[in-house]
Amino acid sequence: MTSQPRSVSGVEMRKRQAAHIEAPPQAPGQPRPNTCCLCWCGCCKCLWNEDRLERSERQTCTKMDSIEATEEQYPSLEEVLSWARSFEMMLRSLEGREVFQEFLRSEYSEDNLLFWLACEELKKETNPTVVEEKARIIYEDYVSILSPKEVSLDSRVREGINLTLAEPSNLMYEEAQFQIYTLMHRDSFPRFLNSTVYRDLLANRRRACLDT
Repeated sequence: MTSQPRSVSGVEMRKRQAAHIEAPPQAPGQPRPNTCCLCWCGCCKCLWNEDRLERSERQTCTKMDSIEATEEQYPSLEEVLSWARSFEMMLRSLEGREVFQEFLRSEYSEDNLLFWLACEELKKETNPTVVEEKARIIYEDYVSILSPKEVSLDSRVREGINLTLAEPSNLMYEEAQFQIYTLMHRDSFPRFLNSTVYRDLLANRRRACLDT
């Protein structure tokens, strides 16, 4: 006599479903069990849903950390005020250079600052091979008559640089760098302090202090 498959009662079926839904999560590295059939509805005990919520929380925290890190990069009111007292202090500040560069870009004289920064990097080099390579790049970018960038150097300084090309050194642009520094200090810097770029930043920092 052939045995017939035993029917499963409604109560027993619910017990099996409950056991499947409430099964403890697998240890890390173990294959994931099949999720429950209710995962599409956001069942709170569904493993798929738990992972989704956890992933969403991690992404939210990461975004908040990123926003906080960005806000912390703003210069303080004291630092912004110090730039007006010292051109040198502004140039030594990363935020100061970025704001000053934004202003110079509006006057089409950004290359002066970029040249000064490139010379600063060259002075730090001690490896002869690196010095020669960086010196060549600076010359081609800023000094050569065919250079794509415009730097306000007089003919005497340019000629002095041409004489040192055969034996480049990390200080070969020192005179040219000083000339650009003086130009930015005397000409561009006073206009920067009266520009909307600087004044708006100063006003924003003052408001931020009042809000805290």
